[in-house]
This record gives sequence, C-alpha cells and structure tokens, in this order.
Amino acid sequence: MQEIEEILKAKGIRPTAVRLLVYKFMAQESLAMSLNDIEAAFDKTERTTLFRSLKLFEEKGLVHKIEDGSGMAKYALQTLEEGNVSDKLHLHFHCSKCGETQCLTDQTIPNISLPNGFKATDANLVVKGLCDKCSK
Repeated sequence: MQEIEEILKAKGIRPTAVRLLVYKFMAQESLAMSLNDIEAAFDKTERTTLFRSLKLFEEKGLVHKIEDGSGMAKYALQTLEEGNVSDKLHLHFHCSKCGETQCLTDQTIPNISLPNGFKATDANLVVKGLCDKCSK
C-alpha cells in the first residue's frame, strides 16, 4: 500500500482509505471497469464516493475513461512506463459476447492530421469482436 500511497501523492491526490483500495483493486484487474463493477466490489462504500475517486483519478491522469459503445463508461489505469504515466493513445478491445473491455497498449493510435482550426481533445478507438476466451 505504501507504493500506491506514493503514486497518489505524486499526482497530488490525498491518499484516503477508499482511494488506496480503489487504486489497488483496479491495479489487480487487467480489464477496464465501470462504476457498477467497482461498486460491486465495494458494496459497503457509497457510490458517490467511488465516482468522485474515479473522476479525481481521471483528472489527475491516473485513469482514462473508455466509451466502448456499451452505454456505460469504463475506466482503466494508465500504464506506468519508466516511472511515468504513459499518455500515449492506444486501442481498446470490447468483446461483444462477454462485455469485457481491454486496453491494447501495444497498439497505439497514430497522430491524426486535423484541418486548420480544429483541435482534438480526446480520441477513442474501440475494436469490437470476440475476446480470446469467447472465441474458443
């Protein structure tokens, strides 16, 4: 937990008990999770507390939000590379059978040239199909 506390402090986040546990839970999962998924794991914690933790993590660059077309935003931890949070845009894969969404961090989104006057604030590329478990 000391390592997680240091990660949160480095991003200017006060390491409360809930924030430490949410970060630890997300770090143990390889999938993107919705607020409902996290709420199910923390059934004694108020939904608003969990939502505020996720939003703070997003604002501080610890998690990124994924709109995978399921109608519910999912969140995944940013990957740590050489001690720094990676801000590279990458692909996501959403399984149309089991509903799981995964970050494909090895598959980066190339720079996109926009017309003059346009300014991108976010990019989200989701590949949909069957995951390795569901395609068997």
